[in-house]
Amino acid sequence: MKLSVLFSLCLSVLLLENDGFGCDAFLVPQKQQHTTTQLHLNNFFNFNKPDDEKEETKKEEVVAPSFEDPAYDDSDPVEKIFGFFFGKREAEPLGLARFGPDRFPEQYPATTTEWADPVETDDKDMAMLRPLLKNTNLETRGLTLTYDANKDGWNADAFHRAVDKKGGALVVCTTRLGLVAGGYNPKGWVGYGEARGSIAAFLYTFNGPPDGNTITKLRKVGGPGLAQMDMPESGPSFGADSLVIPLSEDNPKLARSKLGSYYERFEDGTNSIFGKDANVQLRDLKVYHGVYAEGEYIPFTDAEPFALY
Repeated sequence: MKLSVLFSLCLSVLLLENDGFGCDAFLVPQKQQHTTTQLHLNNFFNFNKPDDEKEETKKEEVVAPSFEDPAYDDSDPVEKIFGFFFGKREAEPLGLARFGPDRFPEQYPATTTEWADPVETDDKDMAMLRPLLKNTNLETRGLTLTYDANKDGWNADAFHRAVDKKGGALVVCTTRLGLVAGGYNPKGWVGYGEARGSIAAFLYTFNGPPDGNTITKLRKVGGPGLAQMDMPESGPSFGADSLVIPLSEDNPKLARSKLGSYYERFEDGTNSIFGKDANVQLRDLKVYHGVYAEGEYIPFTDAEPFALY
């Protein structure tokens, strides 16, 4: 029995080596076999085709453009294994565009080294804010002022009537001493009393003299969670304490800040967006949203009960 099995295995190996499936394979001279083998999926099922059919298939194959990725290392063992079986990386595998910061910028932390270019429709105030919006969904989109506390009212009801279900937005506040600060909320507000997460959220401040009119951006830390506390009875709240403007009845112009838990501190360790002051009084509070055409899809206009980003 064992000899029979061994004989069968040896016969199978001989048949495969001679590229035949019958006894004729031992009698008919075979063509010289190619020593190179491509194990890409597009050739996987061509192993038993005659050479002329294989050549015909090769002529019909279209070489897809390779994908240049600075993070790609072809010397990496894992990349080598995948490259051996599936070929070089393509810019659009199976016709699908790759996931990346160019297509989905808000799936990545905010940039602190790049700045957005001006947009033709920007007024003076928008032009000052535009550089902040690099790598956001609003980078090249026109802006519109949707909430002005001095006109619409310093209360939470007026705030949510103006901003809810309009997508991502930029908050701008000015203290009584003239410091301009605020934050970018990629997910916007809906007023349902939920924490809305986004790794792309950030805080910012405009630095006055002696540094000049430079901008400092502070990124989200600790993951995307609690980027914005969207409470119907409150104004904007970046994290539980990073930049909170309650718009309460007894003290509507109060703003407070404590950095570190949800948004990063300044390089020198300062833990308030307002510098040495943890609590300040505001003289101005505004919110800017993107301009969308009638019927155009506006992202993040509903609750996110199961959001993991």
